[in-house]
Amino acid sequence: MIRVPFLDLPGEFESLRGEVFPAFEAICRSGRYAQGPASAAFEEEFAAYCGVRHCVSVNTGSSALHLALRCLDVGPGDEVVTVAMTFIATVWAISYVGARPVLVDIERARRTMNPAKLEAAITPRTKAIIPVHLYGMPADMDAICRIADNAGIPVVEDAAQAHGARYCGKRVGQFGKIACFSFYPGKNLGGYGEGGALMTNDDKIAARAASLRDHAQTERYLHNEIGYNYRLDSLQGAVLSIKLRRLDAWNDRRRRHAASYAEYLSGSAYELPRTFPESECVWHCYVIECNRRDWVRRNLLNCGIETGLHYPRPVHLQEAYAHLGHHVGDFPVTEMLCRRCLSLPMFPELAPTQISAVCGALLDCTT
Repeated sequence: MIRVPFLDLPGEFESLRGEVFPAFEAICRSGRYAQGPASAAFEEEFAAYCGVRHCVSVNTGSSALHLALRCLDVGPGDEVVTVAMTFIATVWAISYVGARPVLVDIERARRTMNPAKLEAAITPRTKAIIPVHLYGMPADMDAICRIADNAGIPVVEDAAQAHGARYCGKRVGQFGKIACFSFYPGKNLGGYGEGGALMTNDDKIAARAASLRDHAQTERYLHNEIGYNYRLDSLQGAVLSIKLRRLDAWNDRRRRHAASYAEYLSGSAYELPRTFPESECVWHCYVIECNRRDWVRRNLLNCGIETGLHYPRPVHLQEAYAHLGHHVGDFPVTEMLCRRCLSLPMFPELAPTQISAVCGALLDCTT
């Protein structure tokens, strides 16, 4: 029996240890651990990679989203439109600033924000729109930005799962007023701990975000507003710089793995993720849809194959957001995906024999 993990971070480390350990030693010898030169170097490199002027590194992707809304002066009484199909951190940020999350459904094929639902959700209180590039697939940014621009509302891209993805030839992170990334270890570009970044072409937003992450200091020990300790540690900056040089190659491998899954499972009972000519997905997750999802998942685990669920319960049905007053049936496309989603193993080091084993086990479940 071939064991197939959902991720293989230890395997990834083995290919990097010759660079990681010397980088860590250099930081330890320098004594510059918090938001030091290694973090600053990564900021410059990632900004260039994404095609934006500023990268403000922070301690988590959640913090990046929080700072994005702070920098847009979103607060109590305001509304922010986002999707019900996302990791809950997207919506936490809205709650952190005291605003009200306004949730909308996703498109069936793309699985990202439905522009028609977005337009209907905008009110005079809407102060920001947060589309999510779910599973590494860019949202329909032409339609979303057109609606946002017509309404005079800034867009904050949640790109936590889309490092390196392109839409109409441009990397995600360039379409909104602000974009936010996570560097959680399992991401396409992940650290050896937590990390995140706020991206923008706006000089004032970048300066304010950099201040807010460091206790809102304008000068040493001078604080003009409430700030946070959201700094990225230097060890993470060093790791991310090392990994960034490999990101495009890793994403290419993910695309090959996705094509292999699609070839093996073509014509099966499973619903496979779609691709779009204008969008270059980076396959953070390869998510199929199936009936009897939990039964299929148990059978795969019995065969030594690990899978994931992204995500089994939508935001509007979480107890933390019961106060929004939503019920089952309010967002039918989201709810159907939550019931049927199954994330297959996906990481650059995935071997053809492992993909074959996953697909063989899946096909056995349909016979």
